[in-house]
Amino acid sequence: MLKIGHYEFHSRLLLGTGKFPNFEIQKQAVDVSESQILTFAVRRMNIFEASQPNFLSMLDVSQFTLLPNTAGAKTAEEAVRIAKLAKASGLCDMIKVEVIGDERTLLPDPIETLKASEMLLAEGFIVLPYTSDDVLLAKRLQDLGVHAIMPGASPIGTGQGIVNPLNLSFIIEQATVPVIVDAGIGAPSDAALAMEMGADGVLLNTAVSGAKDPVKMALAMKLAIEAGRAGYEAGRIPKKRYASASSPMEGFSRV
Repeated sequence: MLKIGHYEFHSRLLLGTGKFPNFEIQKQAVDVSESQILTFAVRRMNIFEASQPNFLSMLDVSQFTLLPNTAGAKTAEEAVRIAKLAKASGLCDMIKVEVIGDERTLLPDPIETLKASEMLLAEGFIVLPYTSDDVLLAKRLQDLGVHAIMPGASPIGTGQGIVNPLNLSFIIEQATVPVIVDAGIGAPSDAALAMEMGADGVLLNTAVSGAKDPVKMALAMKLAIEAGRAGYEAGRIPKKRYASASSPMEGFSRV
């Protein structure tokens, strides 16, 4: 069970809703993923204008927990304004804090992310900050009282997978809140590895929406995350330098 704030979820796959070819494919991908948390950029969707088509009108939103994000914000103050707009819509009291500091790499601004998280916690939000794989930043955010840490596996939309597994493992080891790997996942194997390392969940968008068959990829990611989590809980065998027979040698007759 994935617990974030006062919410509980069976699915550990969080699905982004941008860049799908059309609403129908998007809906099919959401359905097959069995994700319970859907995220979207508040700035890219007019959530107050019912006449404007958006993915919310295609879904029974009562079946999902919505996770608005502050994409587009460059300062903590901008992120807080966007978060308050989302909360005013009545969609959810959770917010993914996303404050981009560099337009080329789309890496988050650590100072503004920390500041925005502190401000939003004071406002009573359930705060999930998107960060780099900075171990100390993750600890600082956790000490503030955020409800989950969302480190990127690699830069947004690159599909490079986990480029710094050591730092990610440090973040997971020291975590007292859920760690949700966010950004850079490209293949089901990337998602499975994140879960095998002990991550509590994975947030995906481009890996699914940009696939040749988004619906099939959504299914593949769901299964990969489930398998990775089961593998983590089962406990893998240690790696050894030399071979070890899988069958006992005792009891074999000598010829």
